[in-house]
Amino acid sequence: MATEQGLAAVENTKSTAPEISAKDKSLLAYWPIAVLVVAVALLYAPVLDRLVRQWYADPEYSHGFIVPLISGFVVWRKRDLLAAVPEKPAVFLGLSTVLISLALLFVGSLGAELFLTRVSLVLIAVGLTLYFQGLPMLRQLAFPIGFLLLAIPLPALIYNQIVFPLQLLASQMATGILDVTHAMPILREGNVLILPNSTLEVVEACSGIRSLFSLITLAIGYGYLVEKSTLLRCLLVLGTVPVAVIANATRVMITALLCYYVDPSAAEGLTHEFSGIVIFVAATLMMLVLHALLVRGSKLLGRRATA
Repeated sequence: MATEQGLAAVENTKSTAPEISAKDKSLLAYWPIAVLVVAVALLYAPVLDRLVRQWYADPEYSHGFIVPLISGFVVWRKRDLLAAVPEKPAVFLGLSTVLISLALLFVGSLGAELFLTRVSLVLIAVGLTLYFQGLPMLRQLAFPIGFLLLAIPLPALIYNQIVFPLQLLASQMATGILDVTHAMPILREGNVLILPNSTLEVVEACSGIRSLFSLITLAIGYGYLVEKSTLLRCLLVLGTVPVAVIANATRVMITALLCYYVDPSAAEGLTHEFSGIVIFVAATLMMLVLHALLVRGSKLLGRRATA
């Protein structure tokens, strides 16, 4: 009896040994990917460090902290679909993309061009996806990877081309409304508003670029998550631009009214910051209303088409 029990124990040990070995092999199969991820993280650590520092210091790009979270949430929400995507590694295309991204990193580091080094970080994610998983997986990850580009600050040359026209537009719209409504006497010279008791300058921080970038990012992420129609998504993003511009012009107008009727110091300090928060919240609500109107209009057109 003891011998039979001993033989049974040996057989059970032998039968479980291959299973444990298979698990170990499956885990060991991922070690090259783990080493590669660590290497990429170390390589791009200085780029990520400066990028996060800019998100923290520059209010225009503070939305950068939210962008990776939205991308991660999209990937998590599609986890079942991603698990079913067949692996078709595009080795040559993936390797070529990785080499191009590394070249951008090298050139950007030599020329102190932060934009190139940051774009390289997103591009290497594309290359690694192609190399290990292939085009089918890249198609599924196109939005979360591409969305990361919204966290990258624009080059100074492009940024300056956007900011100054926005400054002029905000000052023109605010002055025009105040003139038409006869709310107060006002004179505009460029981006400077001359009031009877003070002078108000629409500087870069008041150009609306901050709310514009944040609202566009929010509209793209929100549209992708809640809206299935590509057309409605595009219309929502396009409609967000005038919403941001109008909201900022309203902020400038309110600031001018406060400076004239209350206190010239209303253009600075806590009052000015609080008004910016209120206007941004109002603009976000306007974006949601715009989406609701687009959905309702789409349904009405659909009913008329089927009638």
